[in-house]
Amino acid sequence: MSQGKVLVLHGPNLNLLGTRQPEIYGHETLEDVNNALRETAVLAGWDIDCRQSNHEGELIDAIHAARLDGTQAIIINPAAYTHTSVAILDALNAFEGRVYEVHISNVHQRESFRHHSYVSLRADGVIAGLGTRGYQAALNAVIRASA
Repeated sequence: MSQGKVLVLHGPNLNLLGTRQPEIYGHETLEDVNNALRETAVLAGWDIDCRQSNHEGELIDAIHAARLDGTQAIIINPAAYTHTSVAILDALNAFEGRVYEVHISNVHQRESFRHHSYVSLRADGVIAGLGTRGYQAALNAVIRASA
């Protein structure tokens, strides 16, 4: 029996993880990140759905579906949509479960336009600058919050 269901959303360009700007984002691939998350989730008895899209509407559709399919939490790295998407914020505001925002880099040490996050207005927790380990920290927070 599942402890619950968590949705992990990776935004635009994260499909290039491991090859795009490794000095900022590291050498781990998105598949590596998702496999590690799946392993942690399975060991804790959770169902996990990991998705990546370069399209804002697909991310919003996934959030809308999560409202209806029993998902208890969303872990989201909205990538560039962090700083631009009121639509993703609105979708997250309609989701009743927990929301954790993850950023691989420390966005506050980068360009000033990256310092503002629409998603943070809804997030129950924000993790930035831990590299890909930030996803694991968010998943551990989901698991602990339900215990």
